[in-house]
Amino acid sequence: MTVSDRPDRVATRRRRPWPTTVTTAGILLLVRCSSVTFTFAFSSSICAPKLQTRYAMFMQKSSWITEGRQTLLWGVPSNEEVGTETPTPKVLEEVDIPAKGTSFEITSAALRKKRQMTLAWCGREMCTTSRIREKIVGDRNHMEFDGPATGQVIYTWDHEDNSANQQSPQEVSTSSVLLLVKHHDDELIGIAAEAVRQLKDLGIQVLLHPELAAKFKHYFGVDDENMIKLFEPRPVPGFGGNHVAATDGWGMGYNLNVHDEEFESESHRHNKNDGGPDPDLICTLGGDGLLMYASTLFPGPVPPILCVAGGSLGFLTPFSKDEMVGAIQRSLGLVKDQGDDVQSSGSNPNYSFPNKSASTTQIRPSMGELEGGRPFNDQDLDSPPKVNFGAYNRICLSMRMRLDCRVINREGVVRARFNVLNEVVIDRGSSPYLANLECFCDDVHLTTVQADGVIFSTPTGSTAYSMSAGGSVVHPAVPAILVTPICPHVLSFRSMVFPDHVVLRCYVPEDARSDACVAFDGKYRRELHRGDSVQIQMSSYPVPTINRADHSDDWLSSLKRNFNFNARVRQGPL
Repeated sequence: MTVSDRPDRVATRRRRPWPTTVTTAGILLLVRCSSVTFTFAFSSSICAPKLQTRYAMFMQKSSWITEGRQTLLWGVPSNEEVGTETPTPKVLEEVDIPAKGTSFEITSAALRKKRQMTLAWCGREMCTTSRIREKIVGDRNHMEFDGPATGQVIYTWDHEDNSANQQSPQEVSTSSVLLLVKHHDDELIGIAAEAVRQLKDLGIQVLLHPELAAKFKHYFGVDDENMIKLFEPRPVPGFGGNHVAATDGWGMGYNLNVHDEEFESESHRHNKNDGGPDPDLICTLGGDGLLMYASTLFPGPVPPILCVAGGSLGFLTPFSKDEMVGAIQRSLGLVKDQGDDVQSSGSNPNYSFPNKSASTTQIRPSMGELEGGRPFNDQDLDSPPKVNFGAYNRICLSMRMRLDCRVINREGVVRARFNVLNEVVIDRGSSPYLANLECFCDDVHLTTVQADGVIFSTPTGSTAYSMSAGGSVVHPAVPAILVTPICPHVLSFRSMVFPDHVVLRCYVPEDARSDACVAFDGKYRRELHRGDSVQIQMSSYPVPTINRADHSDDWLSSLKRNFNFNARVRQGPL
């Protein structure tokens, strides 16, 4: 094996990359050594280096038929070993050839590493690569989901043993519940008074509104200074509807250029210094409106809410009045089933519920829990429930998303701010003209609304005003914002669903015929003058409501029970 090129021209050649050439007769591997390019021909029987003064055509991928032998990929010496004598090839890699008659692919990936991607989530202010469900798998940058976007949320109570720490044992505070009762309903007030007596005897502290506590004391003789406390809602900086200044010390008005973190830290400081009691649980005895009222009492973080039916419809109230006291005990983690291994189940998040009977409030199974894989039929509607509420110290929650809504004037000052559970409605009010609004999504023009109004709804509010206006019915666990027009004067404007990370904004243009009005969960109605806008985005503080079964079972049961969802006489067989 000889080199046919002149030695004095070796040092004057330009450096070139390492290409790979594949032909139908064999494989040609071009290897650069110093400034000389060698071509090695591989076949089933020969391996002969030849001097190549120019590159052959580069092919990315090809196939060839082997003879069942082992083939060696050869290289050339380094720059120091190149001289006038013939260079000795070196083995770079051994390749096991498949059996005769099979196809074997040679690609450039064997000689170079593929670049890797990195995925990130980007919000309004920053991007993050942690805590995202999209991931890159393998060397070929395959994109996969790490799991679903949402799931069934549960909570458990930790049972700590202070006896292990005898030097500085910490005293555990008494469990407390805030009890809210529907106004002007004497029957419900009497039921609540009896429940307060039982809870007080069980060692549970009850928080009451001053007016309700006075009624209990005067009409029912229920009073205890140690176990019954008065509750007054705390003002949260930045929230409310009486904003009058741009630089108020309590955040009663502020400029958009100031970050929300400053007001949230001020809120935590104010709440920390306030000596009022913090409830571990909220119990509402009334209808869906009482749940919305509880949401307004807590513009910031909200404790879990146990909704007991006492109203007319009760779409969001899965518990009955008779089981209120027992449900409160279980929601606070004060009741333990016979044989429940709370410690093992609480320490293992992947622990699953066994099928067992216990003396607890029971719930109906879902369609997927039918034994034997048989289809669901009419007899299953009356079948006994199989899963227990609060079994193994686990309580299911629906994390109901709220909307952070802000009314901003033309100078960019926030004049009002509310967290709404159902919807924010912008309409024409008492004006005889259509509402004229310009709507944007992440500062991109969405549409011009010429209608009676427009509804921005949460998944919880999708079964309220939005559904009446023709909007979609959305599962409460779906992180989305619904935009539904009210009687649009056009045939092509339909309800839309946006992801929860977008920022929606509607403003009244200067050339509008009249002003508009805005209402938050049907309350705090105020006018929007020309140049005013409403900014809607996801709130950081959801409303956690306790499920009787799980979020899907409760939701579907309410649709069927209250709205006769898809109710029709079954078609008879042929």
